[in-house]
Amino acid sequence: MLTFLMVTPEQQTSLMTMLRTCLCTFLFALLTAPALAWGPIGHMAVAYGAYQSLTPATKARVRDLLKLNPDYPEWNKQVPASTSAADHDMIIFMIAATWADDIKGDSKYSDDGPDPNAPNGASSSQNIGYTDLFRHRYWHFVDTPFPSDLPIPTPNAETQIVAFRAVLASSQPDGLKSYDIVWLLHLIGDVHQPLHAATRITQSKGDAGGNAVKLFGDAASNLHSYWDDLPGSDGSFCKDKIHCVNRAMVLGRSLKPASSKASHNTNTAAWIRESFDYARTEVYKTPIGPGEGPYTIVPYSLYETRAFRLAEKRIALGGARLAQVLNNELK
Repeated sequence: MLTFLMVTPEQQTSLMTMLRTCLCTFLFALLTAPALAWGPIGHMAVAYGAYQSLTPATKARVRDLLKLNPDYPEWNKQVPASTSAADHDMIIFMIAATWADDIKGDSKYSDDGPDPNAPNGASSSQNIGYTDLFRHRYWHFVDTPFPSDLPIPTPNAETQIVAFRAVLASSQPDGLKSYDIVWLLHLIGDVHQPLHAATRITQSKGDAGGNAVKLFGDAASNLHSYWDDLPGSDGSFCKDKIHCVNRAMVLGRSLKPASSKASHNTNTAAWIRESFDYARTEVYKTPIGPGEGPYTIVPYSLYETRAFRLAEKRIALGGARLAQVLNNELK
């Protein structure tokens, strides 16, 4: 049972922030979800923010491309019949931002190597559209190591964002652009989560973006999942898409807009460097120690308050940059 007696002003501030968005992480994360990079609600919030800044021409172009996704009929079924045409297209856009994670649990897709999170040869870099039935889990992150200077596996989120943006700006067929755009909707959100841009090296091995850092006494089982769930999580992993769309809209409307200067920075490497720096300075700090734990992140603590605010900032910025990319580069 939660109690609101004898709380400090700092705790009250944290509480009000979380109640404002109705997304208190530890209340909703009753089941441990797979580590992704923002949960579905976070990715939908990124997409919601982006959609508000799309030009009418870009919205129409994106709408037509998303109709080519093989899951479009299922997305369409979940949109309430009373939804206006404009809101229908926005909801589809938000749902599409979760597709790259949804295929991880779809039996039609498979992993393409003995280690599903590591590249495995030529198939790892292919960009052939929806005939590609590999999950490409390693596209979701960039394992930038610290403090050791180890090689960064490729392909990764950075290489793929660059490749997909090039396709959107080209005269390639719409079928390929459709595939690439759903990946971009997702990956631009991914790389704004700090732990998708870093791996801390301990005893000559990385911690897989905080997945190996155990937590005790919190809803999340590890540090990566904790950060994924900051925008909100869902015990059924958002099988009810509209339920999570609604929660993402609540979050998206509450976010402070990103600065114009930061929003117009469309350099993929710069986005990843930002997240890497935040991982080192904001994620791996007390109460997170130098090893694999377990550690405890106390609800309403200073760490949680700062983490939640950083998550809000990165989600708003990811949405603003996604809109810039689509408005300026999609043909």
